[in-house]
Amino acid sequence: MKTIRSVELHAGSREEKIPGFHPDFPYIASRVDFDYFREAFVPWHWHKAVEIFYMESGELRYSTPNGTAVFPKGSGGMVNSNVLHMTKTESHRQKNMQYIHIFDPDLLAGKYGNLIQQKYLAPITGDSRLEMIALYPDDPKQAKIIQRIRRAFQIQETEPGYELRIREAMTGIWLELLKISLPEEREKPIVSEKSADKIKAMMLYIQEHYAEKISVQELAASVFLSERECYRVFQQCLHMTPLEYMKSYRLQAACQMLVNSQEPVTEISQACGMGSGSYFGKKFREYTGCTPREYRRKWQDSNKK
Repeated sequence: MKTIRSVELHAGSREEKIPGFHPDFPYIASRVDFDYFREAFVPWHWHKAVEIFYMESGELRYSTPNGTAVFPKGSGGMVNSNVLHMTKTESHRQKNMQYIHIFDPDLLAGKYGNLIQQKYLAPITGDSRLEMIALYPDDPKQAKIIQRIRRAFQIQETEPGYELRIREAMTGIWLELLKISLPEEREKPIVSEKSADKIKAMMLYIQEHYAEKISVQELAASVFLSERECYRVFQQCLHMTPLEYMKSYRLQAACQMLVNSQEPVTEISQACGMGSGSYFGKKFREYTGCTPREYRRKWQDSNKK
């Protein structure tokens, strides 16, 4: 099991990189130690893989375009395939530790389009209304699924038949999730699939051009929207304006540059599209609670340990 203390996103998208994830066996179990993350959140991202998790300690808030859910110690849940989401720590009194199963739906189906995929996978992965399933131990049916999720983390890679045991465990969890999700009559989502695709495309455009000056008009035009529609889609999906998202992304990029290079702060402020050093310093301090130099010193020293 890998221990995760930071999240990296693919260049050219906001899809999460999943270390150790291999197409021959698209599954990985991870222990996520949020207290080592440089920020107290994981920014908006997505992945084709399904995420099934258990909260060992602490408390996390998951946000998707259509809602939020808080997961305290002892709870669990699932984030559906390709769903845009972010996570933020809620607890500061105890360690925020999470265990995660991440797997491609093809691990269970074997082949896209076959009967298993159509009958058992698609009712969940193909339902845009089902972004996330929250599981809490006070509900007996949900408690049963949480126990299955926990037990699956005990399967060791050194055990004979490890891959088959994992596939069997994930299949059992999936069948239980299917039982509790199908009877629900879900309302039409506030955010449509079309809007979700547009926001992903605009996030990609920002990632590719964040070092440049980007107007909202230019951003909207990149996906053939009006400025008004651009503002609406950002508010609906990410609950912030396009300018707020651009500033946040640039500051996240600056954090990476400060830790991974020795470039002067003034050059980094220009490289991340923040302009003058004084403006960058002010916004960076608002974002992180410290100056760029203090941030660099803290996290470069941390990486040496």
